[in-house]
Amino acid sequence: MQVCCDLEVDVNGEEVFMVDKKTLASFSKRFGGLFGNSMDNSGKLKVVFHDFPGGAVGFELIARFCYNNGRTQITPASVVLLNCAAQFMEMESDGHRPSLLNQTKKSLDGISFWSWSELLVALKECQDLLLSPSKPSLILDKVLDCVVGRLVSPIVASPYTSSSENSSFQCSCDTTSSYSTRNNSSQVSWWFEDLLFLNIDLIDKVIKLMICQHFDHATITKFLFCYQRSRFVTATPTEKCRIMEVIINLLSLLDRNSLSCKHLFDMFRVASSLENISRHCKSVLDTLIGSQLDQATIDFLLVPPPRKKHYMYDMNLVLRLVNAFQNELNCCSSLVRLRKVASLLDSYLVEVSADSYLTPSKFAALVLLLPDSARESHDSLFQAIDIYLQVHGEICEAEKMRICSALNYAKLSTDALRHLARNSKFPSRIAIQGFINQQSKLENLFEGQKHIDTFSGSISIEESIKENENSDQVLVYAKRVNVPGKAELLEVQLPGMQFRVTELDKFSGTIHTQIGNIPRTRLSSLGNNARFLPKLCS
Repeated sequence: MQVCCDLEVDVNGEEVFMVDKKTLASFSKRFGGLFGNSMDNSGKLKVVFHDFPGGAVGFELIARFCYNNGRTQITPASVVLLNCAAQFMEMESDGHRPSLLNQTKKSLDGISFWSWSELLVALKECQDLLLSPSKPSLILDKVLDCVVGRLVSPIVASPYTSSSENSSFQCSCDTTSSYSTRNNSSQVSWWFEDLLFLNIDLIDKVIKLMICQHFDHATITKFLFCYQRSRFVTATPTEKCRIMEVIINLLSLLDRNSLSCKHLFDMFRVASSLENISRHCKSVLDTLIGSQLDQATIDFLLVPPPRKKHYMYDMNLVLRLVNAFQNELNCCSSLVRLRKVASLLDSYLVEVSADSYLTPSKFAALVLLLPDSARESHDSLFQAIDIYLQVHGEICEAEKMRICSALNYAKLSTDALRHLARNSKFPSRIAIQGFINQQSKLENLFEGQKHIDTFSGSISIEESIKENENSDQVLVYAKRVNVPGKAELLEVQLPGMQFRVTELDKFSGTIHTQIGNIPRTRLSSLGNNARFLPKLCS
């Protein structure tokens, strides 16, 4: 073959090649169409490429293929570059000349025999050379299928023999992290570090392919958290938003049971620090956290509020999470999980009720967030409301009534009812209702208890009457709020209570007199039974 140098090729501004245009045009349709009728022109021509795949290295491999009459060695390290360059130069078969594009495609037939490190090299080449991984690419699809196939297979090589420790593209995860795969030699996460070099677009494709092939969701979750933590070290703010959005969307495709509540809250804190993250992404993250809210602790919910908000904590977050939990609730285990969330919410309410910036409407929304069936006891809810009313004594009666409407008196203990009945911060009708329910509970105790328990119950009633200032005031409250039938009931029952208190005083005086007449030696001879005497006289 007669070769001359009649074509000057500038490749991406990196290097200039002097080549024979006829030789290259005989294998490249792009060159053939570019020169056309000027093929026989003896003058020198110049071609400038700005986006040649692989730059000067890629063009040199193409030129060698052409000068070697369509023969070249294709290895796992070069197949991607040759394939991309061949597509760029339109080196397809015309029936007369060997086709570099066909040769690269044929070499992929043996990809199942490639080592793990060779697959990673090819995958890195795909990332470097394919400008848009979202566009269809035969070679990328084949490499990804093989990579994920190796991971999904129940028989995988160990991380010490399947990949090269000296690979230039291997990234290191934080060695102090629980996901440091080289240190703990985990059988399920040995590949984490090997794939950390991938950009977020390829991670998106890899994870979706894993999900389609039923890869373990818990392992995928751990990898995504590891990837986010590793990539954020050097990422720009824009890149961080993109990484976070893709990871959150991928997590939403996984089984909810594979998600860790703690890691999701960690993800939330990171996402909250990013200014340009999308609202859709935040909403998806709220749904994910809400689905696992029964696993949370009070510390998870004590999140600082957004900027320019004076609240102690981000209460809108809790409202969103509890609503998301109820929307995602599984009916099969709803009651147990719902009561866990109710207990968590009550602890949160006690924590935030002292916040002087907490508005009545916001607090009412929190206390009314869950249905009555979510709580076995309302004592903690009462405690939170009590604290709130003490701190916010200036709120109007209507706002107090709305807040107190969350209380179920039947689920309050006797001590809570007694405290409610004497609490001047609560609306008068609420105090009356608490007094009535306390009396009802004590009356039930009277019927089923022994004589000594009856006197103990009478003491509680006596305290309730005295702590409400006087029985006449209670009657005035009852009549003023027009509680149907309750005012008349109190008028009938209060004199009876006062009579019982008088009788109790007489009984106590008699006991004191009798104890005073008992010789000390007799008291000491009672032995262990003597310890019950102070209880009777207390």
